[in-house]
Amino acid sequence: MLLDIKVPSVGESVTEATLGQWYKKEGDLVREDEPLFVLETDKVTLEIEAEADGVLKITVQEGETVAIGTVVGTIDREAAPEAAEEPSPAEAEEEVAAAEVEKPPPAAPAPPTEAPPAEPAAATPLAAEPILPPSVRRLVAEKNLDVSKIAGTGPGGRVTKGDIILYMEQAAIAAPPQLVGEPAPLSAMAPPQEDGITRKPMSRIRQRIATRLLEAKQNTAMLTTFNEIDMFRVKEIRAHYQDAFQKKYGVKLGFMSFFIKACVEALMEFPELNGSIEGKDIVYHNYYHIGVAIGGERGLVVPVIRNADKLSFAELEQAIIDYVNKIQENKLELADLEGGTFTITNGGVFGSLLSTPILNMPQSGILGMHKIEDRPMVVDGKVVVRPMMYVALTYDHRIVDGRQAVTFLVRIKEFIEDPERIMMEV
Repeated sequence: MLLDIKVPSVGESVTEATLGQWYKKEGDLVREDEPLFVLETDKVTLEIEAEADGVLKITVQEGETVAIGTVVGTIDREAAPEAAEEPSPAEAEEEVAAAEVEKPPPAAPAPPTEAPPAEPAAATPLAAEPILPPSVRRLVAEKNLDVSKIAGTGPGGRVTKGDIILYMEQAAIAAPPQLVGEPAPLSAMAPPQEDGITRKPMSRIRQRIATRLLEAKQNTAMLTTFNEIDMFRVKEIRAHYQDAFQKKYGVKLGFMSFFIKACVEALMEFPELNGSIEGKDIVYHNYYHIGVAIGGERGLVVPVIRNADKLSFAELEQAIIDYVNKIQENKLELADLEGGTFTITNGGVFGSLLSTPILNMPQSGILGMHKIEDRPMVVDGKVVVRPMMYVALTYDHRIVDGRQAVTFLVRIKEFIEDPERIMMEV
């Protein structure tokens, strides 16, 4: 019996998608709920899983664009019993252990005058090859890593995706820095082409990002205002309460939750920055759905934290972590990206000192955070070193006046420099 693999519907506005990558090959045995391929739309990237056990037949190749509902392959379910007969890794371990126990004892030799010490048993081949989930196997293969050098923190000491990422980060820190002007090793260089260029098609998400940014430049009256914030008090609070906060809530206290809280308070005072233009009408939103820009492998996405005004600091931090995990695992849904009323982007995590963010239409405001840098500042008539951050607010001048935008950013500065003004749960 053949089961069709169809491109699922991911939203009313999405009519076609690109098959990004097959995780399996023609004729491979697949299991139910195992990831089969990556589907790229102009808004999200997600993994499609198998609906049954069987043998895979591929009808649409990687890189092809197909309509929603198109059959991209089939699963031959009649071949599933063969897969079911294969023992699971846990059963295989039990069988090996049972076989060792049931081995008949060898004929007893003549007792020696003094028994030699027993040698430790050699590790079994099964223990030398740890069991890895599909996502970890793909990452190990892509990065050409030696799994035996990675300490597993999962159940039974298994290696997780987080262990792989931590191992790569530590390896990058330990690696000697490459000198400026030093040529890259030949193995890291892209293969030369005849015309001296490399041509790669844009992903659907990258195409969508390009379109949206161009629309924002052409269809809004964007203007950016700047300010700087003394982060001393927030850093002091985080350092003082971090352990208690993490112990109580299970998440770390970051800077983003402070800025979300500050933005919500400022948006209540300046509702135009939480609104949008529809035709000749200004739409004021009486809710606060804050989009947080997160960079992924295939491009920047802005998942939305809904009703941020009703969430605690811990709930805000957990929501961000959940979205990061969904992006890494290609589990982000279209609904996660819709309905935002204001956006915050943090270029400081990449080292940006100052930038002008572009509006996320149809929103009328976006706040840009940047890296924290120690600078000499005058405080109470004395020059002291303070951790300073430049912030930028880009707004649609058609709906927001300059006075409102500047005062909005001053409110953000006041809330962050005096964070006791916004409620803190520890």
